[in-house]
This record gives sequence, C-alpha cells and structure tokens, in this order.
Amino acid sequence: MSPRPRLAGLLLAATVLAAACSSAGPEAASTTAADSTSPTVAAPASTTTAAPAASTTATAAPAPTTPAVPEGTNQLQGLGFDEFVEESFEVLLLRSPQLLTEMGLAERFGLRNDRLDDLSDAFIKETMAIESELLDQFRRFDRSALDRDRQVIYDAYGWYLDDLVRGHRFVYHDYLVHQFIRSYHFNTFSYFTDGFPLETSEDAEDFVIALSQVRRQADQVLEGLRIRESKGIVAPDFVLQMAIGDMGRQVQRRSSDPSSVDPKKLEIYSVFAERLEDIPDLDDADRVTLLEAAELQLRESFIPAWFDLIAELQRLGTVATSDAGVWKLPDGDAYYAYMLRKETSTDLTPQQIHELGLTEVERIRAEMSDHFARLGYPPGESFADGMQRIRRDSGFIDTRTEGPGPLIAAYEELLAGADARVEDFFGLRPSAGLEVVAEMSFGGGGGYYSSGALDGSRPGAFHTGAAPSLVDRAGMPTIAYHEGIPGHHFQIALAQELDLPLFQSIVFFNGYVEGWALYAEYLATEMGLYDDDPYGDVGRLDLELLRAVRLVTDTGIHSMGWTREEAKAYMRDAMGQPGGGSDHEVDRYVVLPGQATGYKIGMLEILAGRARAEEQLGDAFDIRTFHDVVLSGGAVPLAVLGRMIDDWIESAAG
Repeated sequence: MSPRPRLAGLLLAATVLAAACSSAGPEAASTTAADSTSPTVAAPASTTTAAPAASTTATAAPAPTTPAVPEGTNQLQGLGFDEFVEESFEVLLLRSPQLLTEMGLAERFGLRNDRLDDLSDAFIKETMAIESELLDQFRRFDRSALDRDRQVIYDAYGWYLDDLVRGHRFVYHDYLVHQFIRSYHFNTFSYFTDGFPLETSEDAEDFVIALSQVRRQADQVLEGLRIRESKGIVAPDFVLQMAIGDMGRQVQRRSSDPSSVDPKKLEIYSVFAERLEDIPDLDDADRVTLLEAAELQLRESFIPAWFDLIAELQRLGTVATSDAGVWKLPDGDAYYAYMLRKETSTDLTPQQIHELGLTEVERIRAEMSDHFARLGYPPGESFADGMQRIRRDSGFIDTRTEGPGPLIAAYEELLAGADARVEDFFGLRPSAGLEVVAEMSFGGGGGYYSSGALDGSRPGAFHTGAAPSLVDRAGMPTIAYHEGIPGHHFQIALAQELDLPLFQSIVFFNGYVEGWALYAEYLATEMGLYDDDPYGDVGRLDLELLRAVRLVTDTGIHSMGWTREEAKAYMRDAMGQPGGGSDHEVDRYVVLPGQATGYKIGMLEILAGRARAEEQLGDAFDIRTFHDVVLSGGAVPLAVLGRMIDDWIESAAG
C-alpha cells in the first residue's frame, strides 16, 4: 500500500516542528521525564509510542516523545540479579534514542527512529541522578552468592556503573566540538549519512523528522559550550580552527550567510536521495515529497545550526589558549587520572604508562631494524630511511588515478585470506557479514569500523579512506586485520551474537576492544598472514610502534606539560617520519585524553594472560580455547578479563 496519505502532510508537519524547535531557547526546547507521556521501561516488549505521523489535515507537528524514565526507578526494586542487569541497562539505553536507532533496537522497545538525543544540561543532570541511583541499587547484590558466569557479569556491569558515577565530577571537562570522530558534528553527520536505517517509508519519514530536530539539539550543544566556558574549559585555539574547517566543509560554507548554501549539494541530501531509490514501498511521488521535506529541513534546521556553532567556535577562539594538555583545566590532573582509568580499565599512573611506552618504543624499533637487515638494507642507514624504503618497496595504490575500486578490492582480498584461516585459531566465530566501504572524506587507506545493527538489518563495515591519495601497501594488511578479521568485526559481531546481557553487546570498554584489535594484528603473524609479505610484517611493527609512541605522547601532553610542538617532534623522531606524517595524531590525543593509551595497554594485558596460561598449562594449552575465553564474555574491563583467564587456567589445570 502506498504511504502517500501520510507523506502528503509531512512537509507541512516538519516545517511546523522545525519552527517550534528553532524558536525555543535551549531550556525550552529540552524534554525531560516530566514532559513525557510515553510508557515506562517496565515492560519494553509491549510498549508503544505515538508516532509523529503527518496527515493531510495537520496544522501542527507534535514534538516526538521521549520515553519516560520511571521516577526513582522504583520498579527495579526487588528484581533478581539477571532482571536487574537487563532492565536497569534498558533504563540507560532509553536515554539515547539515537543509540537505539543505530543499534537497530528502537522497534524492540516499541519506538520510532524519529528522535534525536536530548543534550540539554537539565537532561544530563537527570541522567546522572539515575546513574547514581542504579549504582546504589546494584550494590545490594551479594557477589559471593552468584555463580561464576554471573560473577563476571557482576564485575563488568559494576565497573561500568561505577565508572559512570566517577565521571560525574568531570561532566564538563570534555570538548563537545573538535576535529575528531567523537565530536558532536562528526557524530551527527555520520548518523544521517551512515547510521540511520532507511529500509521502509516509515524510516524515511523518521529521517526527515529527526533532521528537523538538529537545530534544537545544536542549541543544547551551544548551551553546553557556554557552561564549559564559564568553568574555564575551552578547547585549544588550534582545535577550534580545525573544527570550524570540518563543519564548514560539511555545509559547503563559503560565506557567513547560511542562505547561500544549496541543500541539494550536501552529502546528507545526496545520500538520502540515493537510498530512497532502494526503498520498495515508495513511488516517485513519495520520493519527491520526502526529498522536498529533507531539503527544507537542511535549509531550516541543519545548515543554520552548523552556522551558529561555527560562529560560537569563532568567538571561543578569541578567548582560547594554545595549551594542549588537560593539566590546564580546573582539577585537570584528577581528570586525566580518571580518563586513563576509563580508557585502559587499569589503575596505571601517567608515569607508569609513560615509562612503559618508552620501553616498548625501544623494543619495537630494534625489532624493525632487524627486519631491515634481513631485507638487505644498508646497515648504516637511518631508521627513517629504512621506513621510506619499506613504503617504496611495498608498492602503492593510487586512488588519485585509479579511484577507490582497487583499494576496496585489495582490502576484500586481505579479509578473505584472514577469514580462511580463523578456524585453526578460534572455536567461536561470528556469522554477521562485513563490508568494506569507500570513505571519500579522507584518504590514505586507513579507516575505522562501525558495528552492525543488533537486529541484523545492517552489517559491520570497515570504512577506509579512499579520497585521492597514494596508499602504501605495507600498512594495509594490518589495518584490515585490526578493523576487520580477526580484529574489531570479529570481536564486536561475535559479542552481538552471543547469549549475553544486552550491555555486554553494546558497552565499549576501550582497553579491551582496542587491545583485542591490536592483539589481532600480532596474531596475524601466527596465522601465517605475513609469511609471504615481509613488507607487510614491517608495516605491522610500524603500527605497533605507533601505539607504543602513543603511551609516551599522550602522557607527555596531559601530565608532563609537553607542548603540541614538543609532542609532534617526539613522534616524528620515534616514528622515523621527519616530514610529520603523524602530526595529526597529536591533535587526536589533545581532544581525547587517554583514549589512545588503551590499545597497547589492552594488548599487553591479553598477552600477559596468554603467557600465564601457556606457562601453567604447558602442553594442555589450546590457542582456540584461550581465544574463546577472551571473547566469550563480550567487552569487559581488563581486570575482569584477567580473572576470566585465571579462572579458566584453574579449571583447565584440573
């Protein structure tokens, strides 16, 4: 049946909604539990929500409703452990409708995909109060009364809730808008170009309605930026300039006048138009109506929101400093200690991490020099010259002349080769598919992984930088194994398919997730994936060296007062890149303190657990079983993973 009766009024309804959102200030635009009339979380399987349907007689568009959070979460009192873990996490999930949409979970809770997250300060404070109460309720459970499997869940979920509450002290310490992937503008742009499901006419309607809320949400981000400024928390001036450039490119900004931008030329519009062609229950008239509605919301909501944010970043640039580290912030040292704990799930101090990094840098560089000698490179040649030879001798893919096709094909071949060898190293393996996606917003062949939807509607995806550039082949195998198989896709897709509590399929413990992906790079050597590729093996070590350098540089910036230029100089020397090929890495560490340390710390913890198992089990050690143990609990804090490995060793030793 054609959805045209609903679509006929969509343009009008979205217009009224956009006007209501843009005319209200940040506080007026925010929606809290007191405003909501939706059912509570008590019985998510049977809940429903009123869809913001547009009709031909619509004179106003009701704001999409936010699921109500039960007052005091009283309905969780008296639940058993399993039920509490599941239902309390659902309470938290319902605070983020965008996450529900991206994970394919909205329908599970009887919801539409028509709502953006509430980012207002009032909503954030309400969420913090809920998190504190959930932690208090969680602590009533007696860990010793649980079986071993539930003790793992207890430890992981308890760490997660405790970390949320620890973070309340630093709720304003982050930079909301910056140049990297966790920035508000990057997340929003990716949400509409990649994360939003567009399979049905209802999805398309939800897309337009969600797009109409961008201006309201951006007003809330503006509120957050001003609150942070009042507390002395402003991103460095160079970060603000990079973010302004990124946002300007997203809206093709060439002047200060938002009306000068043609919405039809924006990537959000072109992606929406392309994906509408694949929706079977739309006819041509429906598509025209939806495209007109999307064009309107880009013009009235998205573009003005981006221009307003750019103007605010420009203003903040007049008061910002160039100091890179969070030591400059109020309570900055305590904030950095918290972030290191959060990102590594260990209690290592900045000094310990710094010294560990220096040791690892020295070890890896020596190993790489041994590889140079085996390849017959001149013995007196500098480390930097050796790396230049590696890149040249490995060959290049030129996306400037060949386009992204050969790059995608090469990555697909590498992933197929890895997939063919996993059986000897894993008992568990995911069934979900993995696609390689050409990401035209950056080049160089690197990339990132985005997980598939839990409902199976979207596969996992490795997004590789395919903009015109020269891509050296030496690093490509390791990038494929890190992002895909047996790295991120293998681990994350498997966690989504195992019979685990929902939080273990969604929560991202950085030290574990990135530690596993870096361990997967190392494991590829044992799988024989570099046997006929000595340049790729050096590329692997080069990327491991980068992760060791991160330990030194991140702590140097945020704990030891290094300037941005001092950090870049160290990286250039340590990486053998006098031309500054890794300069952008330093700016990443500036805005995501501690995050980059999780890779190497996590890898070392997994290797340490494996070494204990090999030593204590001897000939009884089985690599397939070890990997299954590491992967079977989904993402967990590293301390919890260590206990899981030790429990297995004790059980296997008999």
